[in-house]
Amino acid sequence: MSRFRNLVLATGLLAFAAGGLAFPFFIATSKAKPVIDSSKPLPPQATFRGPYINSGSRDIGPDSATYPKT
Repeated sequence: MSRFRNLVLATGLLAFAAGGLAFPFFIATSKAKPVIDSSKPLPPQATFRGPYINSGSRDIGPDSATYPKT
């Protein structure tokens, strides 16, 4: 019985891993509506969060330019 349970568990884990690895390819090749529509403006949360994304960068530093809100 123990060997059968190990086989079932290994099969389940392999199926789960295969699904996780296939998910990005499925999303990239699907013909459905894209997750982010580039023709629409960004939501307010994304425009508010934007200036803080690069605030801790040590390689080039924070972005010193100011961008007008549209």
